[in-house]
Amino acid sequence: MALNGPRLKYACDLDKSVLINNFEKRGWIPVSAEEDWNFYWATVQSVRNVFSLDVGYRLTDDQVISHFPSHYELTRKDLMVKNIKRYRRELEREGNPIAEKDEGGHYIHLDFIPVTFMLPADYNLFVEEFRKNPSSTWIMKPCGKARGIGIFLINRLSQLKKWSRDSKTNSFTAPSSKDTYVIARYIDNPLLIGGKKFDLRLYVLVTSFRPLKCYMYQLGFCRFCTVKYNASVTELDNMFVHLTNVSIQKHGDDYNAVHGGKWTIQNLRVFLESTRGKEVADKLFDEINWLTVHSLKAVSGVVSNDRHCFEAYGYDIIIDDNLKPWLIEVNASPSLTSTTSSDRIMKYKLISDIINLIMPYGKTPDVKWNKIPSKEHYGNFDLLYDEELAQSDLLNLPDTKARSGTGTTAFRGKDGKRPAATWK
Repeated sequence: MALNGPRLKYACDLDKSVLINNFEKRGWIPVSAEEDWNFYWATVQSVRNVFSLDVGYRLTDDQVISHFPSHYELTRKDLMVKNIKRYRRELEREGNPIAEKDEGGHYIHLDFIPVTFMLPADYNLFVEEFRKNPSSTWIMKPCGKARGIGIFLINRLSQLKKWSRDSKTNSFTAPSSKDTYVIARYIDNPLLIGGKKFDLRLYVLVTSFRPLKCYMYQLGFCRFCTVKYNASVTELDNMFVHLTNVSIQKHGDDYNAVHGGKWTIQNLRVFLESTRGKEVADKLFDEINWLTVHSLKAVSGVVSNDRHCFEAYGYDIIIDDNLKPWLIEVNASPSLTSTTSSDRIMKYKLISDIINLIMPYGKTPDVKWNKIPSKEHYGNFDLLYDEELAQSDLLNLPDTKARSGTGTTAFRGKDGKRPAATWK
């Protein structure tokens, strides 16, 4: 596909080679954010400014920008959890079979986030849950902090007191009234490879929330800890055992700068198929697609769906030893820093494929233009969910679950065919 289209103007807040090299290869012209631009790869703060009522900036039809105004409904963990819980309750009230529960009161299809509370607001609820499961471990982090900062593990209520102003009471008081902490049950039975814990970083591109349309990137990766996993309480403070963040692991003595402690998703699938079988591997990735779409559906009604916006989210997922995937968090600005040569190549391809999908014919991104990307523009993306396509397909399907908009028909590959895996 030719990259030489009109000399579009781009603005960019990040000095990252994977971005700049993509723009330059297309012959685009760099301009400042204050000038006229067609394509703006912006920080979340810049997007807030662009859409601020005080600024009064009005986007034109030939402009697109890299975040939705209220992306934080998904990417702030406390709001993500709140929205998913609300979504489940709404489906339950509607009698939707997707919200079915088992005899223990747990969601059968929508149980993809660990039990989570907000502190200080949910302190009493947390204490009640903790006392039901006194042997459990919890992971706690402040909202709004940079990756890996301020995270710690606890397995005793008394450990909360050191983060409380008033340690003489049984209540939890945040250091300031503006501080909110997320505390979630720690997945203490992670799937291990080579004895080490890992998580998945997956890239999901959303081009519209209403109707929902999203794509899954094929070239995600696994991030491994540098130290073998040990669930002992004596290792709770060892972040090299528990946290997969590269920003933490790269400081470990055992960090390998050649491969960066990463595996491709393809390698993970091959490993699982060879050790557990293809059917099991297919089911796992089927469930990952499932939780991704429902997390987006949970916020589709509250995210401001501006037609000038797109967003590439970084999904962090942990797989437990029962091969159940858990959504940990979603990042609005997944890191574009490259730690290895293969990392740099992958992220360059990611940006290139995003641009080709957002601006499929290399022309001014007129958002009123009704042409859609053909499969040649998908690159390494797969169409994960298309609400309009799903609704048209479901008209001819008798299956109750399919009619809820969550069956196989909604999920298609770049060739337009439905995946082989069977949805729940």
